[in-house]
Amino acid sequence: MRRAWPPLLLALLLAALAAPQGAALLGGALGEAAAPFPAGRLASLALTHAGLSLAGVVPAALLGIALGIWVTRPRGRGMRPAADALAAAAQSVPPVVVVALAVPAFGFGLWPTALALLLYALMPVLRATVAALEAVPPDVRAAAEAIGVPPARILAEVELPLAWPLVLDGLRVALVLAVATAAVGALAGAATLGTPIVLGLQNQNQVMVVQGAAATAALAFAAEGALLAVAGRRQGSPARLDAPLPN
Repeated sequence: MRRAWPPLLLALLLAALAAPQGAALLGGALGEAAAPFPAGRLASLALTHAGLSLAGVVPAALLGIALGIWVTRPRGRGMRPAADALAAAAQSVPPVVVVALAVPAFGFGLWPTALALLLYALMPVLRATVAALEAVPPDVRAAAEAIGVPPARILAEVELPLAWPLVLDGLRVALVLAVATAAVGALAGAATLGTPIVLGLQNQNQVMVVQGAAATAALAFAAEGALLAVAGRRQGSPARLDAPLPN
């Protein structure tokens, strides 16, 4: 839980800066007297931004974990290079390019951005899952196999509980990346925290730009703190591996 406090405190500070009063004070200090973005609209955009980030991360997490499990099984080891290449290629394409290419197929709005976030979040989840499962001590698997535990139970009750902390780190990285990147959706007409940034740039309103950037960073730090808190609770309540075994 202690690891969760620094990002949560940063999230609170940045949220205060993103609020109209905080942004106006900063703008005044910088000699910028432009009107701030309305607080109610900013809060609504934050909710949409969070939902859009989850819409990209959840399928990326499911796909990345599934691929990570598959390529660490005997039948799927030969697909490991292809899976790594797929994830690397997906992240190498800038999200703005993915959004631009997806607009003709999906139209303007949330879906092109969700696709970009899915592709961008896949690699950290996949690589964290593979690394975590490969870090499970071989003698633990061998002991479970020696007493007749089926492979599916070894995976579910031995490997995944031991691998979970590293997998959770990959999910944390993917979520933070998604929240930080979702702002580009404003370029495709999606209502995100990138909207005040785009409006501010169009109208030369630096207060709005600061609000959008600070709110996006605050949401990213809040997501990181939440997952670190979950990780702390998991470490405080280790998984039980003493379930009854087959006769």
